[in-house]
Amino acid sequence: MDALASLLEGPRARGAFVMCSLLDPPWSLRIQDEAPLTVVSMIRGTAWVVPDVPKRGANNAAVGQNSTSPRQLSAGDVAIFRGPQPYTFADDPATAPQIIIHPGQVTKTPDGEILCETLSLGTRQWGTDPDGATMMVTGTYESAGAASQRLLRALPPIIVLPHGDFDSRLLDLLADEATKDEPAQSAVLDRLLDLVLIAALRAWFARNDAPAWYHAYSDPLVGKALRLLQHNPAHGWTVASLAEAVGVSRAALARRFTDLVGEPPMAFLTEWRLALAADLLQETDATIESIAGKVGYGSAFALSAAFKRHFGVSPRDHRQGTTPAELSSAG
Repeated sequence: MDALASLLEGPRARGAFVMCSLLDPPWSLRIQDEAPLTVVSMIRGTAWVVPDVPKRGANNAAVGQNSTSPRQLSAGDVAIFRGPQPYTFADDPATAPQIIIHPGQVTKTPDGEILCETLSLGTRQWGTDPDGATMMVTGTYESAGAASQRLLRALPPIIVLPHGDFDSRLLDLLADEATKDEPAQSAVLDRLLDLVLIAALRAWFARNDAPAWYHAYSDPLVGKALRLLQHNPAHGWTVASLAEAVGVSRAALARRFTDLVGEPPMAFLTEWRLALAADLLQETDATIESIAGKVGYGSAFALSAAFKRHFGVSPRDHRQGTTPAELSSAG
């Protein structure tokens, strides 16, 4: 499992919100749905992305681009938004927001009037004109797992990939499938959305300054160690046993792993185990004892103590919906 694969272990599309927007100018959409990840594919026409100025902090650091400047999208371009910061889509940066998208994809006017039915144009289509000059397909991941947070934190609030930077045939296929109402259509759209996201992120990381740990997966020693830890979190790993598995000395692995990943092997493993536990708590009905065994802890007590120390809440509270402080600060 590499960095992009681990991303999709978290925000893998499961009943993702997919919608085709058809708009004629002047138009302006204020997006404040707080979704952790959104992918917008421009099919025809143009649009401007006007981001809010993000708060200062390590988790808001832009990577490889000025994420606070308005940017124009043309047909074939893809934009990726890492929430929860709001932003505006418009025909022109000067156009005032006419529609506000709230959490749960509730659509309202600035005065609070609900517009969801008013703007419906058919199956997964909405907007102001069925033949609108602008057509874009939006895929919204409405939840993201703890296991994906390391990669999500490495992304700037907004990424724009111009037409030609990756295989645009996926966009055409997504647009074609978005308005169909066939059996298992939601599953088809989920998989297509994942493909668009992974292709876009792979192309973006290839052209920008990815974090050091991302490149660690291509290192013959550290990459193997990372995969061993991620594929087998329940194993009783030590630095010595991991070094033996990859065929180097304990000191050599510890030094190289820390240099490339930014933390020692056991620190990485602890974070990975707890992230997996956090996702299992919310995605399954397994007991805390069972989850503890799956992620490498000897008992429910041991997992609970480590979980609360790391996230600030107990596994039970996390399962009931209390957001861990460390996760809530990721945006």
